[in-house]
Amino acid sequence: MTPGDAKINAAMATFDLIVVGAGIVGLAHALAGARRGLRVAVVERDARACSASVRNFGFVTVTGQEGGATRRRALRSREVWAEVADAAGIEVHQRGAVIVSRRPEAFAVLEQFAAGAMGERCELWDVRETRRRVPQVREAIAGALSSPHELRVEARDALPRLAHWLEDRHGVTFRWGATVLGIDGTRVRCGEETLDGGALVIAPGAGIAAFAPALAERIKLRHCKLQMMRLASPRADFRLPSVLMTDLSLLRYAGFASQPAAAALRERLARECPASLSNGVHLIVAQGTDGALVVGDSHHYGAAADPFSSTQVDQLIVDELQALLDILAPTITERWLGYYPVADVQPLLSETLAPRVRLVSVTSGTGMSTAFAIGEETLSLLD
Repeated sequence: MTPGDAKINAAMATFDLIVVGAGIVGLAHALAGARRGLRVAVVERDARACSASVRNFGFVTVTGQEGGATRRRALRSREVWAEVADAAGIEVHQRGAVIVSRRPEAFAVLEQFAAGAMGERCELWDVRETRRRVPQVREAIAGALSSPHELRVEARDALPRLAHWLEDRHGVTFRWGATVLGIDGTRVRCGEETLDGGALVIAPGAGIAAFAPALAERIKLRHCKLQMMRLASPRADFRLPSVLMTDLSLLRYAGFASQPAAAALRERLARECPASLSNGVHLIVAQGTDGALVVGDSHHYGAAADPFSSTQVDQLIVDELQALLDILAPTITERWLGYYPVADVQPLLSETLAPRVRLVSVTSGTGMSTAFAIGEETLSLLD
């Protein structure tokens, strides 16, 4: 053994599983490992999670997800979220989702969806029932679909609580503010410390190129930028029963967009709101227990993470909000940008880089909805 080897061994900690990245995908893999009785370490370059996993709605979405693997993962992840939220003290702000159709063509999509297998336990509401259940909606609607499956947490609060619970309850070791300087098999060097793992999962979010540049080029890695905002509560008695979506959302979610009636809806929306379509705008409205509304979003794609937001796009989102809900003059208290990776590999990139080393990244913007199931899948592959 050389003096250099002796120094490395003296500073080396050993784990059954090392996870690089403490976003929701990384934490989901840490949970899956801990539940298998593994000694788990998580290495995160930032002092806390601050990227895509905390810049979203915290909306665990089932209804409207693409059928097959994505929907199965969303259903399973929703179960895990419910378990974890209760155990970790994570507040569930809203449950369920209501997709309000403003146009007859949108309601036709909802009818077809509800009649199929993915519409299980969903309810169709006519105009009168929709306005009774959600009195804040404007009169010019066609009806709604109510889903019981969803739940929403406040992502910026939920991720730190989840990490703390994993450390406190499951003994997961965290290395915050630790940049990975090198990877050799399942051995990870960060700063002066080297971690030796029986298996390694790299969950880099959009940072795939930092760990596998050739892979990033092969899958044509790109970035999707989202614009989102927080609004002050419109009034003291303004309470939404669940998360709301509307017509434009039906083109963003494959489970809805795959219905035959979606073609007619797309044609009408192309005539009536081409700017919203070209900017990838659709409306999600979520409400916290303090009454504030989280509203968004838009979708812009590029090779780099464009840091600039557009007031025009914000206004498109607000216009859609006001067309749906009786909110006269919304007060915007926060604006932010979110990012997630997109690639030719959809909806999930799960690649073996070396024996017992996998790189996992959700390339469809569904990380909050599917990550817990993905973590379980990955760990079963590493058994």
